[in-house]
Amino acid sequence: MNGFNIFDGYKDRGISPEVYEFCEKIWKDLKPRFDMIDEVSEYNQMKVLGAMQECNVAESCLLGTTGYGYNDLGRDTLEKVYAKVFHTEDALVRPQITCGTHALALALMSNLRPGDELLSPVGKPYDTLEEVIGIRPSKGSLKEYGVTYSQVDLLENGDFDYENIKKAINDRTKLVTIQRSKGYQTRPTLSVKRIGELISFIKNIKPDIVCMVDNCYGEFTEPLEPTDVGADAVVGSLIKNPGGGLAPIGGYIAGTKEFVENAAYRLTSPGLGKEVGASLGILPQFFQGFFLAPTVTANALKGAIFAANIYEKLGFSVLPNSTESRHDIIQAVTFNNPDAMIAFCKGIQFAAPVDSFVTPEPWDMPGYDSKVIMAAGAFVSGSSIELSADGPIKPPYSVYFQGGLTWQHAKFGIIRSLQELVNSRIVDTGNLLC
Repeated sequence: MNGFNIFDGYKDRGISPEVYEFCEKIWKDLKPRFDMIDEVSEYNQMKVLGAMQECNVAESCLLGTTGYGYNDLGRDTLEKVYAKVFHTEDALVRPQITCGTHALALALMSNLRPGDELLSPVGKPYDTLEEVIGIRPSKGSLKEYGVTYSQVDLLENGDFDYENIKKAINDRTKLVTIQRSKGYQTRPTLSVKRIGELISFIKNIKPDIVCMVDNCYGEFTEPLEPTDVGADAVVGSLIKNPGGGLAPIGGYIAGTKEFVENAAYRLTSPGLGKEVGASLGILPQFFQGFFLAPTVTANALKGAIFAANIYEKLGFSVLPNSTESRHDIIQAVTFNNPDAMIAFCKGIQFAAPVDSFVTPEPWDMPGYDSKVIMAAGAFVSGSSIELSADGPIKPPYSVYFQGGLTWQHAKFGIIRSLQELVNSRIVDTGNLLC
């Protein structure tokens, strides 16, 4: 093969022939499915490119501002690009939004008032939102400001509990939050189609309810976004899918004019809103990252499907399973064994381009109710669009794998995770016979 053997590169990185051959056969069988992912990526690439061209993105948009940031052409143009891609009236895309939890908290706190009620019709939200809402007491929570919270869990089969959702909606129900991805749960990720059906049901009961979707991990995994099927707003982090691995910080809120305007006044100050907020030289990464996001997301999706097929074949429970359609980049693997979970994360860390020599250990991470292990040797600290894995150290000991800026790196990360399980004698090489 042109004088080189691909396996030599893997062997130099500690991969045994048995592990490599087992994984190689699996990914070759996935090629037709990967072609379908590439088609969605190509469609989304044209959507982003078209938005940039229609919004007249110019070299001058990459310059940025300092100080107050008045009349920041690049910042304002980028927000027009986001609004066009998500088919919304407006968008807020800022480095001053520090993470996905901050973006969600900003959206909720700016669009809810004392006496309003927040409803989650898809069960418990992601762990870090519990303190934002006040499910777990915390200073500055929505609960402290007189906003109540109601929750309807999904049915055992993962369907929406329409009967109890209808009962939960009342005169004070102002905003519905729909978490697209599973978080640290074992429920299905919601497709855009299912989100649209849920929103339609809710608005038929009370048309003025604001429906907000936590879009984290889901952007560009499908041809449509939740705002294409009735969502009033979508919220996410730029160190996940839409940052394309280049954005070093930031978050976005895209939605109706009123929803975004409320968020802007909360982010900065009443009377100032979107008019201030310097971009500080960060715009080239924001623009280019968004341009690359469809392709990078496709690479991460391939890695997730590859992981599901490998670990399901070895007898572990995986969600989504090896054949299900994909609506986010997260792959859950349940080990029912903390040692296996930790070994998996060690393998991912050892595959990283940054801090590959570091051994991840569980720790008391802020915002969580148990120790959490996180493996991420990333160019951007905490970037979950880069190769990473994490999970709470508690039963059923599920690890959540995501990311991979390139398919080749995602592939190696999964292979290296399996190698670590073999090295730890958790997986027997006899199970790797093809």
